[in-house]
Amino acid sequence: MSAEAQAQERARAYFKSKEALAPSEVRDQIVAAFEALDAVLATVPPDRAAHRPLPGEWSVQEVVDHLVETYRPGVDELRCVLAGQRPPGEPIPAALQSKAPLLRPWSWLLNELRRAHRDVVELIAGVPADFATAARVPLVMVVNVTGADGSSRPLHWVEEIDWKAYAMASWRLHAIDHMKQARKVLAALP
Repeated sequence: MSAEAQAQERARAYFKSKEALAPSEVRDQIVAAFEALDAVLATVPPDRAAHRPLPGEWSVQEVVDHLVETYRPGVDELRCVLAGQRPPGEPIPAALQSKAPLLRPWSWLLNELRRAHRDVVELIAGVPADFATAARVPLVMVVNVTGADGSSRPLHWVEEIDWKAYAMASWRLHAIDHMKQARKVLAALP
């Protein structure tokens, strides 16, 4: 089996493992990821948030801008699937950012991120324990795979998933992934 097929199978196994979670468990895991991300972002000196110390990497400010820009339509998509409908249109692009991420004030970005976190948590907290829907959400999956030459590269594909997998991927995994990215950038700041 190719590295790409293995990566897709691991992602699908992860999604399958989330089917049995209660909505409260989904919420708790997402809250934990948000809290961990918030703790890392609290260490960012405001005057250093926009610095790019690593070639080809986003600054922490660009990371937060990306999260804000993807969380907003993500909340709308979650509302759709919780209403029993597939969200209209194309899935949210993987590298979505605003038009000018470095021009947005750092404090404003942090406030918008916290607002999005609250929206997600409140929406999931309102899901009844016995909620069920056949509606699915298309999600652009991005995972790193190692090629035969040992180099790592991103693999993109669209996966149709249920609301629990969507919530866990869009907010838990997404927050953890970008928290790690922010830590890496922070460690490289002079």
